[in-house]
Amino acid sequence: MIEKSFGVIFFLKTPEKKESLRVLYLRITVDGVPKDISTKRKWDITRWNQKTGRAVGNKEDAKSLNYYIESINTRISNYRTELINNNQTITSQRLIDFVKGNNISKIKVLKEFQEHNLEILALVKTKEYAMGTYERYKIARSHVAEFIKFKYKREDLEFRELNFEFIKDFEFYLKTVRECGNNTTLKYISNFKKIVLRAVAKEIIPKDPFKLFKGKKMKCNKQPLSTNELYRLENKVFSSERLSVIRDIFVFQCYTGLAYIDAYQLKPSDIKEGIDGSLWIMSRRQKSRSKTDIPLLPKAIEIMERYKDNPLCITRGAVLPVKSNQKMNEYLKEIATLCNLTSTLNTHKARRTFGSTVTLKNGVPIHIVKEMMGHHSVKQTEEYAITEQESIGIEMQQLKDKLAKNNNNQNNENPMHLLLKLEHEVAELRQQQMQNENELPQEELRAITKRLDSIKEMLLTQ
Repeated sequence: MIEKSFGVIFFLKTPEKKESLRVLYLRITVDGVPKDISTKRKWDITRWNQKTGRAVGNKEDAKSLNYYIESINTRISNYRTELINNNQTITSQRLIDFVKGNNISKIKVLKEFQEHNLEILALVKTKEYAMGTYERYKIARSHVAEFIKFKYKREDLEFRELNFEFIKDFEFYLKTVRECGNNTTLKYISNFKKIVLRAVAKEIIPKDPFKLFKGKKMKCNKQPLSTNELYRLENKVFSSERLSVIRDIFVFQCYTGLAYIDAYQLKPSDIKEGIDGSLWIMSRRQKSRSKTDIPLLPKAIEIMERYKDNPLCITRGAVLPVKSNQKMNEYLKEIATLCNLTSTLNTHKARRTFGSTVTLKNGVPIHIVKEMMGHHSVKQTEEYAITEQESIGIEMQQLKDKLAKNNNNQNNENPMHLLLKLEHEVAELRQQQMQNENELPQEELRAITKRLDSIKEMLLTQ
């Protein structure tokens, strides 16, 4: 916001006692409001031009003082231009604070990070965030703290010390010293970036040091269970009830797509009759609070019925006797070994199996799968659409069936085969023509044209 009046002058302040050496002051006036500040420099009044606000003479000390005055003038002018460009209010106090260095924030990175994390923790109690979100930010902060100690040998840094080099070095530190994978590294950097953007929004720093940073996420080939593997898991008889219960919960997730926390928190009140008269899960995801409506498949209903009188379910008011995520994953490793599964078995693989093997592979449209899984975009769901050998096998079988059907057409040959055969005959006739130097017989041409039209008709009807 441009001011109506603006002025900058330097003057020697008259002391209480008459002395020739006097303190040099700077006065900035904006819209008639003056603010003074001492430069803490002294100068002889006899060598000063009060009208120009400059030292007089060609001696080195006079040149040095005038150079100092000009540098302050330039800094004020540049800062004023910056405020105008950013449509910010210009006041004499704001410009004086700039000269004094008071406009430069000294807020520390880790202190602000901790303040953010405490806010997240408070919102966890209101169910706005999951505890897992708080834990991720907590770990991200600890990585930043360790990096600052590692590189700078300090306990904390001011935000104004952050730059592009800091971000690149932090990325390198996570990948090498902490041995984090590429995608895990980018997640921690993303967590940290939120704190930096928060600092920009609060005007702690003027610009985002992440602006030039480009991290490339690598696509992970996280395979779901195949149809055969899921069947093997479902029908495995365990001698331990403990493993049978964990297997049932995992299979329930495979047929509903529920994440671990959503399966843990699933209550009988979340099971409702849908518009089609069948049972549905109607709830909200803990992670994103997005609404999920999932029709219950027979296998899921069977498992749900099996545990309706389970003591733990009755005590917790839950649908399933789900244990801690740590215990679930621990027992799933045992189950994978007993079922001869080569891939790692964990609670999230069940959700991936629902999204790929149970739904998409069986022809459920991807936008429907998106809604059932509570994804915000189809792009998220596309990560679950993994092509596996079994899917390729189905496609090839459909092709074989179509070719077999075509083989039952005219002369037990499909149109493409007939077309290739016809092309071969034409090639032979042309070769004869070249050898005998004769034109192609008209009756041969008419026969070829007739057969070609017949093939075209067959192709159009398929």
